[in-house]
Amino acid sequence: MKNSRQILRPSRDSVTTIHADGSRFFLHPADVRGRFTSLRRWSGWFLIAIYLALPWIPVAGHPAVFLDVADRRFHLFGLTLAFQDTWLLFFGISGLGFALFLVTALLGRVWCGWACPQTVFLEHVFRRVERWIEGDAVARRQLDAAPWTASKITKRGLKQAVFIACAAVIAHLMLAYFVSIPNLWAMMNASPGEHWCAFVFISTFSFALYFNYAWFREQLCIVICPYGRLQSALIDDHSMVIGYDAKRGEPRGKVSTANAGACIDCNRCVQVCPTGIDIRQGLQIECIGCAACIDACDEVMDKVKRPRGLVRYASMAAFAGGVTRWLRPRTMVYALLLFAGAGVATLALSTVRPANFGVTRIIGAPYFADATTVRNQFLLRLVNKRDVPVRFIVTLADAPAGVIQNGLEGGLLVGPMAEAVRPLVMQVPRKDFHGHFDFTVKVSDGQGTFTLTRVVEFVGPDSDKEKESHEKEH
Repeated sequence: MKNSRQILRPSRDSVTTIHADGSRFFLHPADVRGRFTSLRRWSGWFLIAIYLALPWIPVAGHPAVFLDVADRRFHLFGLTLAFQDTWLLFFGISGLGFALFLVTALLGRVWCGWACPQTVFLEHVFRRVERWIEGDAVARRQLDAAPWTASKITKRGLKQAVFIACAAVIAHLMLAYFVSIPNLWAMMNASPGEHWCAFVFISTFSFALYFNYAWFREQLCIVICPYGRLQSALIDDHSMVIGYDAKRGEPRGKVSTANAGACIDCNRCVQVCPTGIDIRQGLQIECIGCAACIDACDEVMDKVKRPRGLVRYASMAAFAGGVTRWLRPRTMVYALLLFAGAGVATLALSTVRPANFGVTRIIGAPYFADATTVRNQFLLRLVNKRDVPVRFIVTLADAPAGVIQNGLEGGLLVGPMAEAVRPLVMQVPRKDFHGHFDFTVKVSDGQGTFTLTRVVEFVGPDSDKEKESHEKEH
């Protein structure tokens, strides 16, 4: 059965990594050199460096990106957002979505092949480790078919150990984005029981990463990730994709074959593909736009003294002999949505202040009234997003004459990155109360660098109805 599986290859109508009998076909992409491979390698290392560096780079006293879920603070390149500011995430997420739509409509799946974490870590970390330890694609396939000798056990064991170490490093750095490097180091030096939640997260996430990059690999892109299936709705004939110039390449034949096209049917483009597809069969769901097939084909064209570009970046319209149109309804709509979202996000971010506060009515009776006064009771919640203590000044505005503020007359001192909740009691003499009214609560930092306001309603008994009732009684 083992030998029969080796000759069963995926057909055109099946998933490239599944044998005809339904078993997994494990891919070993061949090495390739070229301008796109070099650019992709440098961009991949750059993205990995950013991922590794952000928790270490201090900005305004915090890591450049620190999602402090425990204290409900989110520090993004010097901007601190409190939990009450999480509504801004809507603009960030929708902006990323519209940007991805626009980029896909223009450049196809360039995100998948060049910037997706799955591709970046798989191609530039795990597969590179695999090449260093087990050799090139031919050597790895031979090792798969070889019996379990001491040499094979050593190579496979070393590879899996390095894979586990790489997965653990990635998982620990992911946790550092939420707890910071110093806290992560303290957790690592403590027993697992002291921080069991973090320990379970690290263990689970490390195993998931190891399983993904050691075995599941391209199946994540083909089976789980929905982006490949969305591309058919996001791209059109004028989107820039990787394709095969059939007019120039067909009919296929050897270099010496008369009247043959430029393609010599060497299958080099298939051998280097990380998802195992044949780009000559057209745009396929498994294609991640990595451009490995372009470099492989250009390398072969150079050897046989034929022009490059048999496989290249171009639109389907260009491959058909037409002209690529960059401005078209879908790209203009995506761009309009992106710019509108960016404008609203910029405006929303400009409203973020170094503090947040809210005023809520204390649970219970909406007001208390006696013969002399009408009283409303509120809770004022203040969040200080600065790294130093701040004394906030609380004042009232737009309140009618006679309103008395009880509480917070001398201001409120809130510690660094802390939150305080204090009662605010408002009283009005009964003779001065003539019905419900709105007033404004203002909070400033004392230096006048910012002022926050909230409009609050003061409620009480309906004076007119009480007057009518009193007249009827007499």
